Amino acid sequence: MSMLPEIQTNSQLITLLAAGMLVVQLLMVGQRQLQANIRLFAVQALLLAGIAAANGFFHHAPHIYVMAALTVAGKVLFLPWFLQRMVRQIRIDQELHPWINRPTSMLLCGGLTLLGYLVARPFAVAASGANTFGVAIALVLIGFFLLINRRRAITQVLALLCAENGLFLAAISLTAHGMPLMVELGIFFDIFIAVMVLGILIYRIRATFASIDVDRLNRLRG
Repeated sequence: MSMLPEIQTNSQLITLLAAGMLVVQLLMVGQRQLQANIRLFAVQALLLAGIAAANGFFHHAPHIYVMAALTVAGKVLFLPWFLQRMVRQIRIDQELHPWINRPTSMLLCGGLTLLGYLVARPFAVAASGANTFGVAIALVLIGFFLLINRRRAITQVLALLCAENGLFLAAISLTAHGMPLMVELGIFFDIFIAVMVLGILIYRIRATFASIDVDRLNRLRG
């Protein structure tokens, strides 16, 4: 019985931090400034690291601390610095008009959030973090929506990273100890290398075509 308040505190804290991640994701949907989007991503990654650290503390899983530390070092510090440096180099600081306008995008993202919770309902008994899992599914869906809706290549990279944050959150919410450490490390470094390669490609595309608008690049297909 003495463990029950501790479990409830853990669940409430993780749910609160996960809700913060969702709010940040929705702010990114309505934000067009690239620098602001990068800072919002860093805040979301920091909240994710907090969830991982809290989960590792309450469930006595030291390997989750490793992922929390890597998340802070890679997604809170290094990747935002790298992307902000790239934005300054390409001298483009604002997103073009997305395919879908802001009010409609927010409405669609609200629907995707509801869909995430509906998908998570069957896990309500099997997993104690069913609410967090619903947020995780919503983050993945909204991340893919951003990937499709945005025109700038750099914001599409951010969308991919946000979707990966949702996958990491899903792994934490479904199991007490998360995925095995080697699997988590493999996924983390795959995403990390992919972003570095995409960053170099974005810089080269900007230098060659004087634009990183993917709509213009699509017109080059013959």
